[in-house]
Amino acid sequence: MANRFEIDGEEVLDGEVKAFGNSAHVTVPKRWRGADVKVVRISEPAEQDGE
Repeated sequence: MANRFEIDGEEVLDGEVKAFGNSAHVTVPKRWRGADVKVVRISEPAEQDGE
């Protein structure tokens, strides 16, 4: 069963986490630079890398 979170915010972006060197990233619009953000994982990762 998934946890439920309620977050007050300005805008929602659906995206996919992509590999980036030894980690991963989510790309957001350039206009978000300098903003505070929260990232919520909503599914299990498709790939497990042994971490």
